[in-house]
Amino acid sequence: MKKTILSFFLGGAFLLSSIISCSSPRVVQQGEIVVQNNKIEIAENPFIKHMYTADPSARVWADGRLYVYASHDITPARGCDLMDQYHVFSTDDMINWTDHGEILRASQVPWAKPLRNDGKFMWAPDCAYKNGKYYFYFPKPSEDPWGRNWKTGIAVSDNPASDFVCLDTWLKGLPDQGQIDPNVFIDDDGQAYFYYGGGNTCYGAKLKDNMIELDGELQLMQGLFDFHEATWVFKRNGIYYLTYSDNHDDRNDKEGVAGDNRMRYATSNNPLGPWEHRGVYMTPTNSYTNHGSIVEFKGQWYSFYHDSSLSVLNGKFDDWLRSVCVDKLYFNEDGTIQMVRQTKSWIP
Repeated sequence: MKKTILSFFLGGAFLLSSIISCSSPRVVQQGEIVVQNNKIEIAENPFIKHMYTADPSARVWADGRLYVYASHDITPARGCDLMDQYHVFSTDDMINWTDHGEILRASQVPWAKPLRNDGKFMWAPDCAYKNGKYYFYFPKPSEDPWGRNWKTGIAVSDNPASDFVCLDTWLKGLPDQGQIDPNVFIDDDGQAYFYYGGGNTCYGAKLKDNMIELDGELQLMQGLFDFHEATWVFKRNGIYYLTYSDNHDDRNDKEGVAGDNRMRYATSNNPLGPWEHRGVYMTPTNSYTNHGSIVEFKGQWYSFYHDSSLSVLNGKFDDWLRSVCVDKLYFNEDGTIQMVRQTKSWIP
């Protein structure tokens, strides 16, 4: 076991952080403030520090734990083409995270041919649960040219964080020239919906009960403003929310806003829209990209995203060495989302 304890004096309190266990599955214990013998634990961002992670898809399953399905930036960085080896992380307190290990890599996708320059392109995933099975959805080019051959692969398991087996075909009913960033939302009545998008367009459709086939044609999601990618749909108090990253580019920004992608959202009374754009809920991080998910856990809503702060801390800043983060998210009385405050540490 490797243990590093950093302490500082803060109003009579001590901060103990970065306690890392190297056992398997790997448990990352973060920090605590000790105040007059009463222990107050704090969470840190990024919350995964032993590897680079991005595109967090956060889910709460029936076992009461919160799971994050993330993509993996491999070091040394080579842009987005080398991304591979999906991991799953979970927590029951938002403080201590377990790395359940790798669940899938590019070489295990039976329908994908080798790509030029050994590219992997295992981008932002998602996971859904239905009929006693966990369905892991991921984007992957089936062949070169990779930019025109995106497919949505599916791996299935009886467990939320292990034993996933990739199907020998991709999601049925999608066009041959697909999009990226799959997202699956299951409504209160059990109906599942599939979403994905990229290149300024977002699509959605019903899924059949088998979870591997579309039930009808893809529909263009109407009413979104400045859509780029990273679709995420959830429901609260009868309102459907669709969040996404926009096309903001700091290099062309006249307002002087740091970073790039902002996170926007839209609402609807129907899971397939039309949608009403409601604005930005997260300003750019210090990364060229952002990709988010929003989930409720033990009565508190959370916004998951990624930045490049761990890359900076390690002295090798690169926009393609990203790390997943999480902060609290709040709603106004009318259902609109308050601006998320990005933090380095917070009290769950």
